Amino acid sequence: MTPTMYQNLSEVPVGRRCVALGTFDGVHLGHQAVIESAVEMAEKLNAVPCAATFHPRPATLLRPGTPADTLAGVTQRVRLLGEAGAEEVVIVRFTPTIAALTADEFVDQVLIDQLGAVGVTVGQDFRFGHDRSGTVDVLRSLCAKHGAEVMAVRLVDQDGEKISSSRIRGLISEGEVTRAAALLGRLASVEGAVMHGDHRGREIGFPTANLSLVPGQQVPAEGVYAGWALLPPGERRFRAAISIGRNPHFGDVSEARVEAHLLDYDGTEIYGTPIRLEFVERLRAQEVYANVDELIAQIGRDVEAVRIGTA
Repeated sequence: MTPTMYQNLSEVPVGRRCVALGTFDGVHLGHQAVIESAVEMAEKLNAVPCAATFHPRPATLLRPGTPADTLAGVTQRVRLLGEAGAEEVVIVRFTPTIAALTADEFVDQVLIDQLGAVGVTVGQDFRFGHDRSGTVDVLRSLCAKHGAEVMAVRLVDQDGEKISSSRIRGLISEGEVTRAAALLGRLASVEGAVMHGDHRGREIGFPTANLSLVPGQQVPAEGVYAGWALLPPGERRFRAAISIGRNPHFGDVSEARVEAHLLDYDGTEIYGTPIRLEFVERLRAQEVYANVDELIAQIGRDVEAVRIGTA
């Protein structure tokens, strides 16, 4: 489902909505449960299931110096929220003005007056209002004054641990992409456009697509990964050996690069093409080899590991 998106609260028309409220970075399994609860509530209350997502992440404003990296950019987040069941997505710009609202003011001005909420779903630990003073119980009490229902959803995994975006970002930053996928409910990914590189991959028989990344994404730890590359039109999928690092064998790259060798690709040039890389598993760390022949042999083994890991 492609949801109707409103870029600001001021764009939202009058309506009757069940609002799933949160930042929803990554739209992980816990977030999906919050959206599903809003869909169920909307059916009961004859309302539209709507996701209201804060952007940027409130922590980056409330705690200066907090890394701004996210699990999904706004465009991808909107798409994922729609896939989870939201018919509308509202971008709530988290500005100092919004941050300064008391819990009462947020409910009255945002949820009721601007969003027309007759129902609200949140995660069990949701906090809101100035200085995060509003709890779920406060939200339930304030909404009840307007006849709006509130449902809090437990955000735990099969082992009883809390599912959180910060936990998933930490796993990805450590290269634990398989564990991150289990919490996301899909493969961790990064997006960008294909740009020109130094063409070394082509010279040694393994041409790569070098990515100019969309800024602000949580990139996995340096290493070599098995995964998928998705290209337009129609998100064509190719198995991919993905390298993140500074090309230590050659030792002349100062910043980490993201590049992917697409298996069974026909070689058509794709410079400037949007691309999404999905990570299945981390195969190994970056290494330095005695010579180029050893490097080529290892890449060949990586490619075979990709075929096995993505079968």
